[in-house]
Amino acid sequence: MIQLAQVTADDLVYDLGCGDGRLLVQAAQLGARGVGIDIDPVRIAEAQTLAAAAGVSDRLQFHQGNLYETTFEAATVVMLYLLPHLNVRLMPCLQAQLRPGSRIVSHQFDMEGWEPSQIISLTPSEEDSTLYLWVL
Repeated sequence: MIQLAQVTADDLVYDLGCGDGRLLVQAAQLGARGVGIDIDPVRIAEAQTLAAAAGVSDRLQFHQGNLYETTFEAATVVMLYLLPHLNVRLMPCLQAQLRPGSRIVSHQFDMEGWEPSQIISLTPSEEDSTLYLWVL
């Protein structure tokens, strides 16, 4: 997902539904800054621990919250691994808040009605995966 979005040190990456924060840690290791949002406080604690262990806590922030009530207009990259109906619900927020040139990468699920800029199938793996990229 990080490679597909071509994340660089100039990026501010938001991971909506960040879980344990592993994607943001990898982005921070490339010099990017990042913000992770997750509704589960246990996952936020795990993400903070992982960032500290990797030595990138100064580049990352993690917040417990509802992604539909989150402001992410400063993002240059948004990463998603959400169920299809959640992606669809998030689409108006993404369109309203993100600037032209922002990149959205979704693991496994597309955005109904949005034509992706690129689709990559990842095989072999434990399960076949598909990544979708949109450039606004």
